[in-house]
Amino acid sequence: MHTQQTRADSDTHEQVTLRKRPEAAADARLMARRFLNRLRPTVAEQDAASVELVVSELVTNTVRHARGSRCSLGLRAGADSIVIAVSDADRRPPRERSPDMVNGTGGFGWPMVRHLSRSVTVTAGPSGKTIRATLPRGDGRVSE
Repeated sequence: MHTQQTRADSDTHEQVTLRKRPEAAADARLMARRFLNRLRPTVAEQDAASVELVVSELVTNTVRHARGSRCSLGLRAGADSIVIAVSDADRRPPRERSPDMVNGTGGFGWPMVRHLSRSVTVTAGPSGKTIRATLPRGDGRVSE
């Protein structure tokens, strides 16, 4: 896993390249958790959990369904949002399918990503696609 990190006054960004293996989602969740834990002000607990869930789902989908041997995960924190960007070498967009309530073969992730995100975009280019999900960033300070 190769990580690059940049910081600016109100904007923090981190990028990692992952091998598409079953453990990639766990590595991505760990990276996201560490990224979120470094942010100040802290991120609200529910917003942090949503970011980790979306990161896990997008990377899992890339590992399971996309072509190529690697993918990348980018995280960017702004004042009121966290942007997750997952890129892979497959130009095909995610495919919506009905959730499988009987055999448990999936179909829940893409609707969940869209539900938890303020916006989701899929951009295809000559070398693959990038899915960007923007989630809210509430601060973790307790109001009195």
